[in-house]
Amino acid sequence: MIKLDIINRISEKTGVQKSKAEAAVEALFDSMKRAMQRGERIELRGFGVFVVKPRKRGIGRNPRTGTQVAIPEGKTIRFKPGKDLQSK
Repeated sequence: MIKLDIINRISEKTGVQKSKAEAAVEALFDSMKRAMQRGERIELRGFGVFVVKPRKRGIGRNPRTGTQVAIPEGKTIRFKPGKDLQSK
């Protein structure tokens, strides 16, 4: 599923114009992106939780050449699915 599919489904289910549905989806994703850039946790009950975690630096390997590559430390986003999404 891509963003356009989400916009189309919102438009169909709510009866709003696609342009308004697109604006709503863009606003939602922008808010989520800004919150994660600040390191905030996003919890969507019944769906899951997005958490920003630090990533340690390390050594990787280039699969083509086999040479070692330094991987810098940074941040990564983890998703923990809610109970409704977990397999039973």
